[in-house]
Amino acid sequence: MSAPGRPLPAVTPENEFFWTAGADGVLRLQSCLDCAALIHPPQPVCRYCRSTNMGVRDVSGRATLAGFTVNHRFSLPGLPAPYVVAQVAIDEDPRVRLTTTLIDCDPEGLELGQQVEVTFEHLEDVWLPLFRPAKGSATKPLPEDAIAPEDFAAHVRPMVTTEKFEDKSAITGVGASRLGRRLMVAPLALTVEACQAAVADAGLTFEDIDGLSTYPGLDVAGMGEGGISALEGALGLRPTWFNGGMDTFGPGGSVIAAMMAVATGLARHVLCFRTVWESTFGERLKAGKAARPGGRRTDSWQVPFGATSAAHTLALNAQRHFHRYGTTRETLGWIALNQRANAALNPTAIYRDPMDMNDYLSARMITTPFGLYDCDVPCDGAVAVIVSAVDAARDLAKPPVLVEAVGTQIIERTDWDQSTLTHEPQVLGQSAHLWSRTSLRPKDVDVAELYDGFTFNCLSWIEALGFCGIGEAKSFLDGGTNIARDGVLPLNTHGGQLSHGRTHGMGLIHEAVTQLRGEAGERQVADARVAVVSSGGLTPSGVILLRTDS
Repeated sequence: MSAPGRPLPAVTPENEFFWTAGADGVLRLQSCLDCAALIHPPQPVCRYCRSTNMGVRDVSGRATLAGFTVNHRFSLPGLPAPYVVAQVAIDEDPRVRLTTTLIDCDPEGLELGQQVEVTFEHLEDVWLPLFRPAKGSATKPLPEDAIAPEDFAAHVRPMVTTEKFEDKSAITGVGASRLGRRLMVAPLALTVEACQAAVADAGLTFEDIDGLSTYPGLDVAGMGEGGISALEGALGLRPTWFNGGMDTFGPGGSVIAAMMAVATGLARHVLCFRTVWESTFGERLKAGKAARPGGRRTDSWQVPFGATSAAHTLALNAQRHFHRYGTTRETLGWIALNQRANAALNPTAIYRDPMDMNDYLSARMITTPFGLYDCDVPCDGAVAVIVSAVDAARDLAKPPVLVEAVGTQIIERTDWDQSTLTHEPQVLGQSAHLWSRTSLRPKDVDVAELYDGFTFNCLSWIEALGFCGIGEAKSFLDGGTNIARDGVLPLNTHGGQLSHGRTHGMGLIHEAVTQLRGEAGERQVADARVAVVSSGGLTPSGVILLRTDS
């Protein structure tokens, strides 16, 4: 029997063959009966030949170790830390990778390319396929991505019209609520604070607001205030257009959606907002005044193996980047140190104390290679942004910040563990798409506000957007001078999410607008006229190129 509370997969008619295969000790995967491709997770159609003639195939249970991270921070009932989360590429079709727990191993002796074999752990009605090192096997090269990271631009669809929707909208107002750890304030109150500040910043009234847009539109585990319905109920607005959801262009996708609504004439002034209250939610959990959503059973293909956080998935990609390109923990450290130095000049930042490389390297490990300062700061706060029609924007309180281009195209798979092996998933395609919609180039960017839920998010965006070559981040970041406020790429000038606080990308947009307006005070970058802002990664993401009117 499983330990109480251990998360187990939800067994359905579609996946039962996989979760019960271990009963006779054989790993089974879905297979296309026409092209023979293995498909995982199970689907009603083959993604390669689009056949619906699907079946199930016995496989050898041998695989190549394509990534591993030693988890130190998180524990599950029956799975105490430390333990090894791994991705393995199946011998019969290395395009299929399973997230798993690696057992019977010395973490210090593991290496990528090592051969592993399946074993099963029986818990209630499921058999979890775990893996262990295969004795006497030589290492193999890691599987290659379907598209090399340098080649994503070749897969970008050309613009369908010469007229860009971006030209029809502008950002006219930004606002933020109080920001802090464990504020113990109702999340909707923070949302209202930020929205009031943004409306006032634009010189508008709430009566002028005819659109609402948010991400994710839910209040789950401290990740939102309740969405459009909650805000409308509080403020009594009557939007002609509204939008909310997670399947969008990253956390900043609410802003890109608002641009499209304005461009099509559905709205003139759209209020976009994002609220987090994870710190307060965590405190309420400890006090027994809140409960985590859902039950023991999960639809996740990662959680039953202890991959309970985005940190685990991203750590696997970071480790592979280290392996391929010689990246080191110090490489990531320069990002964390830069963010802390910028936060020291920002009175709203949560962490402002000085930090050096020794502080960074000696911090407790979370999941290798990530330590404490590789991870953003859970907090409570809200950010709001107003997107207006460009013709209306010029009559408002402050000069508008114009939208030069957006990047949104999905090119690689969106499944976290089936996607790119080299970078954070969902940055390479979106970055290539951005540059296809503008004549500006990376050298024209004065300020970069790049998503940094973890240091490696930020590194991936730097390479994807072309600020250095693929695999060249180590030399670009070394010493931190290139990303300093007076460097070639001033990066995350408000402190980023690593030191300012986790506002899920909207804080980055707020800072980009602040810099382009010249309102950043001590941290202001001189003559900032073009800014790039990214939001998200792992899940579908988006990137926006902003500019001044001059």
